[in-house]
Amino acid sequence: MGMKTEHLKKIAAEKATEEIQNGMVVGLGTGSTVYYALLKLGGMVRNGLDIIGIPTSEATEKIATEQGVRLSTLAEHATIELTIDGADEVDPRLNLIKGGGAALVREKIIANASKRLLIVVDESKVSQVIGTTYALPVEIIKFGWEATQRMVNQICGKSDLRGGIQKPLITDNGNYILDCKFNGIPEPEKMELLLNNIPGVVENGIFAKRADKVIIGTTDGIKYMA
Repeated sequence: MGMKTEHLKKIAAEKATEEIQNGMVVGLGTGSTVYYALLKLGGMVRNGLDIIGIPTSEATEKIATEQGVRLSTLAEHATIELTIDGADEVDPRLNLIKGGGAALVREKIIANASKRLLIVVDESKVSQVIGTTYALPVEIIKFGWEATQRMVNQICGKSDLRGGIQKPLITDNGNYILDCKFNGIPEPEKMELLLNNIPGVVENGIFAKRADKVIIGTTDGIKYMA
């Protein structure tokens, strides 16, 4: 099962790299599916492709550097032509849950600066309603995090501090993440705004209608949602 899932991730990610053209500024997402796109992109660069990548995390920056991809920042490139990123859950309306790799804040900043957002997933990530199978990550500042969690729980019912109280995960931005349990999020645009209005919340992992296309690796081959 694991090997099959990895294969589906790989074919979706490699398909996405076909949309990268010479001279592009490309947003580089984070996660286990995008990893395969970064490896493929490295081979393309070694074969002469000239692009500039803007990474969404320190982990992606490390992999891209190892692959020989030339990197830059939003300070130098205000507009990104194409971003390739993954998702933890996606619905037919192209709403996403992201943040399993703890990079949701930078991913959303990069997505908003992109002309096109291309999402790559395997078929297990597709749901009719997001929030059905995957917890929603919410990045919060450390100060007073318990109070922030109580306010978040008034909306979602229950959340867990990622990593646990004894050894909480620290994001690249120096923050904590709460993983919030929902029984589906039927109105993701409203929920995205509602959570972000809580003091102490930096950003949440709902990407409502931001994706332009989703490439899905399935046992029947590549499928698309757009």
